[in-house]
Amino acid sequence: MKAFSEVLAELAAGGTVSVGDDWTQGRTLFGGLSAALAAADGTRAAGEGQQTPPPLRSAQFAFIGPAAGPVTVSSTVLRRGRSAVFVQSDLMTEQGLALRGILTFGSARPSAMAHQDHPPPPARPIAGCPSLHGPGGGPGFAAHFDVRPADGEIWFGRNPDGTVERKAGKPDLILWARHRDPAAGLDPIALLALGDIPPPAAMRLMAAPAPISTMTWMVDFLTPPTPAPAEDDGWRLLRSTAEVVTQGYCSQSMSLWDSAGRPLMAGRQNVAVFG
Repeated sequence: MKAFSEVLAELAAGGTVSVGDDWTQGRTLFGGLSAALAAADGTRAAGEGQQTPPPLRSAQFAFIGPAAGPVTVSSTVLRRGRSAVFVQSDLMTEQGLALRGILTFGSARPSAMAHQDHPPPPARPIAGCPSLHGPGGGPGFAAHFDVRPADGEIWFGRNPDGTVERKAGKPDLILWARHRDPAAGLDPIALLALGDIPPPAAMRLMAAPAPISTMTWMVDFLTPPTPAPAEDDGWRLLRSTAEVVTQGYCSQSMSLWDSAGRPLMAGRQNVAVFG
């Protein structure tokens, strides 16, 4: 297995990354890792010629094709203004363009306005939530994260014959999650990988397992990155809610908070569902 921090280090060294099946999601690279790679390279481009780039404020990703085999990331500054930088980041494979991201970086500016109304949902204490996949982690990319349902809802059940059955319910997923890699960090790049962990909430409506594929993902970073306090153990609360599911597509909202209830990220995802 290649840890998250090792993948980022490989990208920084040469712009190309090769990972094994432990980072796959079906027949492609895990979408959260693809987005994180684009953000990492885009941050490098935004910071060229500066001591530090402005904070990443927003990002839009289009998952255009499967990312299989070695992936190469390239970034282009589209515009550099007095306080904002817009960057395009592309993931390329031998099969062509896999992902295109548009990243928006923005410096803080003086403002008399301050408002926050994005509270986290009720959640059970982390210690009382069993791991979703057990101590060894789950299949593919899931082995790199510790994931725990935070609302007591069971997503999967195991029948006496060993087969796995999805549990129907409200299309809403709430979970605790963190990187297993202690060097993964807590910045927006690490948050992107965490933010894509939940399967589409529409799976709660499925009568049987069926393929799913993210089409587009938009995220806003709500709190500029600051040095993590010593007591921050990396746990993040995530919520994914399917709002409209029709004609084979799901439009869902997604949010992420730290363990103190501070909102860190909010977004929307459009997902193709084949069930």
